[in-house]
Amino acid sequence: MLKIGEFSKLSRVSVRMLRHYDEIGLLKPAEIDRFTDYRYYREDQLPRAGRIAALKDMGFSLADIAGMLEVYDDRERLKRFFADRRAELEALSRDTAHKLTLLDAAEDRLRKEERMRYDVTVRTIPERYAATVRMTIPRYEDEGMVWSTLLHETARMGLVEADPCLCAVDFLDKEYREENVEVMAWKTVKGSYPDTEHVKFRTLPEVTVASCTYKGSYALITEVYAAVAAWIEANGYEPAGAMFNIYHVSPHETQDPDEFVTEVCWPVKRR
Repeated sequence: MLKIGEFSKLSRVSVRMLRHYDEIGLLKPAEIDRFTDYRYYREDQLPRAGRIAALKDMGFSLADIAGMLEVYDDRERLKRFFADRRAELEALSRDTAHKLTLLDAAEDRLRKEERMRYDVTVRTIPERYAATVRMTIPRYEDEGMVWSTLLHETARMGLVEADPCLCAVDFLDKEYREENVEVMAWKTVKGSYPDTEHVKFRTLPEVTVASCTYKGSYALITEVYAAVAAWIEANGYEPAGAMFNIYHVSPHETQDPDEFVTEVCWPVKRR
């Protein structure tokens, strides 16, 4: 028989934890001296202590371990415990990898912001003739749906692009929406074309905007919006219409987000 201290050394489990195992019935002493309350363990209990330690290292809870030890000789049931734990760890790994990706992106943005200054100017975009599509899309990230509709319904028209050709999306909601986002995509063209089910050809009016053009991922766009909004407030202007983005270099031209060139435009007027 081994005293609790001796068993602790051999099993590499602390005395405190052995007492806890005793309290929850996970590993009870072989004998307790009723006069001194000393706990004694048998040498053949060391493998059970080793199994508990090994399962803890895999991340199983003590409650799980208690159940697993009851069926430790049933290999099939034990395999199911391991398979479930593997699935949990793989899900956790994917979640951790996603969070690390977001962290990398945030750190990359910080590095870029250290050397990036957003220059806001006021400019007038002249009257322009454009193919337009106004739609409600599930989320902002689904903006590609609008462009797909425009391209699909004009594929056989032989559209002649204006020079310069501007491709933009107006965000028509008065507030940020988590779903059912109303937008209007437009592309400037030359010539005359018939309307389709969703594509309407129209002349868009001249508009004066606070404009900021930046190069980089769309992940930066919130910071650009903030810079434009702060500039408007600080320079005696006020918003006068729906904000829109002109995509000078978009995923249509490159798959490298660092090469995107976007112009954030906010219609303004003097206060």
